[in-house]
Amino acid sequence: MTEKLKFEVLVDTLGVCRLCASQSIPQWAYQGEFFSITKTTEELSIVCSEVVIPEDVVCERGWRALKIAGILDFSLVGILSVVATILAKVKVSIFAVSTYNTDYILVKAKDLECALQALGHEGYDVVIQ
Repeated sequence: MTEKLKFEVLVDTLGVCRLCASQSIPQWAYQGEFFSITKTTEELSIVCSEVVIPEDVVCERGWRALKIAGILDFSLVGILSVVATILAKVKVSIFAVSTYNTDYILVKAKDLECALQALGHEGYDVVIQ
């Protein structure tokens, strides 16, 4: 990768929820500008705006998303590894969500400023929406 990535910080604070694999996707999961739904044989995992998540749902709240701006080519190698390594050096945990176009790196809201500083120190541009 010769060109430095650009990150956009999404506005919403997100929650990462775990529901039973047999459960239907609840309507609240579809609200907000960003949501991701993944179903496996073991669980139904939903990432969405935390303000719409009912209190009784098993959920890790307080995540912020950094979107890698632009469309990433499938032939690119090691993008998540590079970002994860930068953030691991400053003790910031990540939760990654990938789409067809790009990757989203979720960090806890309490670690957002540290993550942005670490990425900026490595020469990456960060835009806060």
